[in-house]
Amino acid sequence: MLYLLDYGAGNVRSLANSIRKLGHDFAWVTSPSDLDQATALLFPGVGAFGPALASLRASGYAEALAAYIASGRPYMGICIGMQALFEASDEAPGVAGLGVVPGRVARFDAAKGAKSVPQMGWNVARPLRSDAAHFGIPAAAAATGSQQQQQETHFYFVHSYRAAYEPALHHEWALTTTQYGDEVFLSSVRRHNVFATQFHPEKSGRAGLEVLRAWLEGGAAAAAQEEVRWLVDPQHAASPAAADGLTKRVVACLDVRSNDEGDLVVTKGESYDVREKAAGASSGGVGAVRNLGKPVALSQRYYAEGADEVVFLNITSFRSAALRDQPMLAVVENAAATVFVPLTVGGGIKASVDPDGTPHSAKEVADAYFRAGADKVSIGSEAVVAVLELLEAAGASVAGDPALAKDSALSGSTGIEQISKAYGAQAVVVSIDPKRVYVDASEVAAHPHARSIVEGAKGSRDEGRQWWYTATISGGRETRDLDVVQLARGVQRLGAGEILLNSIDQDGQGRGFDRLLIDLVRRSVGIPVVASSGAGKAQHFLDVFEPLPLREGAAPSSVEAALAAGVFHREEVRIEDVKAALKQAGFPVRREEVLAGAGEAAKVPGVQA
Repeated sequence: MLYLLDYGAGNVRSLANSIRKLGHDFAWVTSPSDLDQATALLFPGVGAFGPALASLRASGYAEALAAYIASGRPYMGICIGMQALFEASDEAPGVAGLGVVPGRVARFDAAKGAKSVPQMGWNVARPLRSDAAHFGIPAAAAATGSQQQQQETHFYFVHSYRAAYEPALHHEWALTTTQYGDEVFLSSVRRHNVFATQFHPEKSGRAGLEVLRAWLEGGAAAAAQEEVRWLVDPQHAASPAAADGLTKRVVACLDVRSNDEGDLVVTKGESYDVREKAAGASSGGVGAVRNLGKPVALSQRYYAEGADEVVFLNITSFRSAALRDQPMLAVVENAAATVFVPLTVGGGIKASVDPDGTPHSAKEVADAYFRAGADKVSIGSEAVVAVLELLEAAGASVAGDPALAKDSALSGSTGIEQISKAYGAQAVVVSIDPKRVYVDASEVAAHPHARSIVEGAKGSRDEGRQWWYTATISGGRETRDLDVVQLARGVQRLGAGEILLNSIDQDGQGRGFDRLLIDLVRRSVGIPVVASSGAGKAQHFLDVFEPLPLREGAAPSSVEAALAAGVFHREEVRIEDVKAALKQAGFPVRREEVLAGAGEAAKVPGVQA
């Protein structure tokens, strides 16, 4: 009997959905004694090492887990389920791991390879040994070189901490390695009955489902019958290649709201106006809510077309309590049942009070969405408020830098801090909606937001003009005296793991991403940035992914992902076309799902035609 261990943090619904989609059944572990009758055990989770191990020990699972593993029965761990096997983690000094795998887990070094931390996206897991094939990881991926990387199997990673590959220490355990920047780490381990992955197979599309299928159908037993052969020299595998295998992500965004009949629809507007124009009207905002499809159906379509992630933004959630917003929770639940790539949900992830007076913290709201199937939550207006409070607590002026605030300035009470502490920074996205404020040349030197002032490029429509980017809340309806650099650095300081960077001025224009804004923020933070607003054709994705120098002496870099909404909904641009153009230009991309084609969704595991 297969059992799933849900230790109380992170999204496990998607894994449960994956197992059922593959035709297997399971039971949830409800007490340590359940492990006595389990014939196979799966330990998944997204979260932080300290809270995860504390939860295991407080509930009595740590000793039962150790006894189960020692019994020789099949064990599979995912993410935290792999990191917990090690002796310790720098994420939680003084907290002991299970000690099954030698060594400790440490944070990525952002200085090595000029990379963002956390690693968030699709990367290659390269097999070191022949037994990897028994776990659905093809040996052909062991080849190296930039041309080969684009043909390799990609899996989804989202983590700030990793176990660096040490050949002498991990000789009996190392199954696959992955390179991020200049660091080579263990992306999966296997010895006897234990198999574990740092990547998320339940979020890795067809490739991930194949890994799960192989393990569920006896991969460990089959591997035990084989004499293991090394596919590459163990020492050579520890040396980084010229480039890692991280892909550029193409993200589909669905703005979800109720229409006038009360149905949830995907909508999109120009300059945040989502209503059709009435006949003969000179301005918008007077017709029906623009309806571009049903959210679950569209998310399934994008999964089949090869989207690397899907984002749901509940754009009217600020008008109601999120935990009472059951239709949106149902959207996430239904999407997670058939869409096996990462899902982010935003809108209303904040402290709230039910109509009956019951209060809920931001973490409780996030808990509900993670349980529904979300992998990340997106915070918007509340992040602006939190950074303003951070500045005030640090005694900073308008021009102050929240990134330099002392530790005492962190209250621990903001939603970003609460969710990040429980689930890790990788689970928290902050959606930023900056707006241009034009200034005269004479104002620039003494301007309180000089750090955010940019000048229009020569030959562009904005040549000679200068402006700064102010923070907005409530979907761009209100501005605050906070510039985009302060906001970006502030949310990173509070614990956000990714920034979704929108542009109110470019939204719906189809003229391309606001590269001046994107470069400004990209240079200001060390966490991943998703570019949004303005895409009108495939070339715009190539433009925004072109490298830029982050800082003197650093390797060129660019944003990790780019997002579009309306052009995908209306099929003015297809995800397949974007990825084909990226590949032709030499960018590493994941193209497994796109091979099925949107019209052949039934052939893709987990997708309904």
